[in-house]
Order: sequence, then C-alpha cells, then structure tokens
Amino acid sequence: MNFRNLHYFLAVAEEKNIARAAKKLYLSQQSLSGHIAKLEEELGVPLFERGQELTLTYAGERLELIARRICSLEQEILQ
Repeated sequence: MNFRNLHYFLAVAEEKNIARAAKKLYLSQQSLSGHIAKLEEELGVPLFERGQELTLTYAGERLELIARRICSLEQEILQ
C-alpha cells in the first residue's frame, strides 16, 4: 500500500464513480480500476459495492476514515 493508492481510493470514494474519479486524477479508467483492484487484493476485502453508483462496503468505510487521517498527516509532513 502506498500514498498514491490511498489518494486514488479516496477520489473514487468521493466521486462514487471510477470514470469521474479517473478524469479528475488524469488517469485512464482502466488504470484506476487496476489500482483499486490491487488495493482490494492487498487488503483481502472488497472496498466498494459495484452497481450503478459505487458505494463503500464496511471495510471501505473504515479505510476511508483511516486514509483521510493518513493523507492529512502526509500533508503535515510535507509542509
């Protein structure tokens, strides 16, 4: 897991749509989907319920809280 994957995860969680998040991140949809799949594989749990709109699973909700704290700490370190 790395900071980039956490940022990508948060963008998808925020947009609730991989295509919109990919556009926001200047990535291809396939690339972003691959990053999310790799993160899910690494953690061993699905992070999103896939339907017309993505919703976070319980594990995804927990990761979102932690990822926001980690990214905030990353910003503090960089400042």
